[in-house]
This record gives sequence, structure tokens and C-alpha cells, in this order.
Amino acid sequence: MNAPAHQKRYLHPSNKVVEQFAAKAFQGAFVMLHLVLFREIADYSADPELAPEEPISGREAYARYVEHTLPYLQASGGEILFIGEGGPFLIGPANEHWDRIALINHRTFEDFITFATNEDYLAGIGHRTAALEDSRLLPIENLRQQN
Repeated sequence: MNAPAHQKRYLHPSNKVVEQFAAKAFQGAFVMLHLVLFREIADYSADPELAPEEPISGREAYARYVEHTLPYLQASGGEILFIGEGGPFLIGPANEHWDRIALINHRTFEDFITFATNEDYLAGIGHRTAALEDSRLLPIENLRQQN
């Protein structure tokens, strides 16, 4: 599924959504559900300094993003719980699919913010932007921690 020209793409959070997320201030660990759709060819026009000499696929650019990100994620106490290949929904729109799905655990809201605002991490986020046609990122609160 490539995003139709009229369909809005979601690659970065809006300021309003970031404010709402910060206001929620999760208590304890939480998980981020990542759904991503790759570009056929990575588009490094927004971050040409990260572009490889020859064009690469969105999958390859995303692999570079994950490789760059992992040390910063782990340093903040985060961990990849699951990462896998997607496909069409069993229940859902027949014309919609996601190429990669990941579940990332963060120990605390503060640890996540430390990770997400780390300048060294942000220096490589252009690989993600280049790789993706569309994405979704859903913070999930663990209800078991609330009991």
C-alpha cells in the first residue's frame, strides 16, 4: 500500500499531540507500538548529509535508523520487545497493510523523553524520515501497573 497522493502521511508528531502526550505523563513502564510503511526508494532530500552514495531502499534506510538508534534506546533503559514483518490485516481494511511492526518498552516517561531528545540520536533520525512512506506510533499504558 503506497499512500495515495490525497492521503495524509504521518511521519512526525504534531506539537499539539506532543503536548497531549507529555500531559499524560505515564506512570512506570509503557510500550510504543510502531507501524511503518517503507518507501520503495529512500528519500534523503530532507537530510542529504545522511544519504548514501547510491540510492537504497526504504527497508535499508530503516535498518540504518535502527542500527543508529539502538545504543541510545538501550542507554535510556528502553528495549525492543518485538519487531516483525507486517502484511494485510486479518480484521481491518483490505487495502491497508504495514511493512514492519515493533513494540518498544520504555522504563519511564522521563527515560523516553531523555531518549527522544538526545541530540546524538536526533542526528540520525533522518534515516527514518528517508525510509518511510507512512507510520503510526501509539503509546500504550500497561494497565497491570495501575492495579
